[in-house]
Amino acid sequence: MADMPRVHDLLTEVSGGVHYRLKGRVGALGKAQLQLQLDGFIPLRCQRCMERLDFPLHVESTLELLESEADLTQEDLEDDSRDFLPAEKKLDVLALIEDEVILGLPVVPRHDGCSLPAGGEQSVKESPFAVLAGLKGKA
Repeated sequence: MADMPRVHDLLTEVSGGVHYRLKGRVGALGKAQLQLQLDGFIPLRCQRCMERLDFPLHVESTLELLESEADLTQEDLEDDSRDFLPAEKKLDVLALIEDEVILGLPVVPRHDGCSLPAGGEQSVKESPFAVLAGLKGKA
């Protein structure tokens, strides 16, 4: 996790890591693909109780390599079973893993059953207009 700076602001601590497996293959249509699998626990902050939440991350992605974006058809774009990646001589594997970690995280991380922190409970204040309503009847 220390090598993924775009994720640091989301973490409670920059420690631990993600196990990954990247495998190349030829898909059913004869096109080169990468299969990426990520597993690990990401230390996030619950947005409800503000305590640590070890989010279980499990991502499986199929990325089809493209020579150019012109090779995409409308049918390819509508297929949700795979994503596309431009074929390059060098692949930044760490950046790819970081992208998939970011996409796999919840927008609002929270525990399944937790309550608001004690500081979040405030006494209900009387509306300033309630005093005016009382004066209205005295005139």
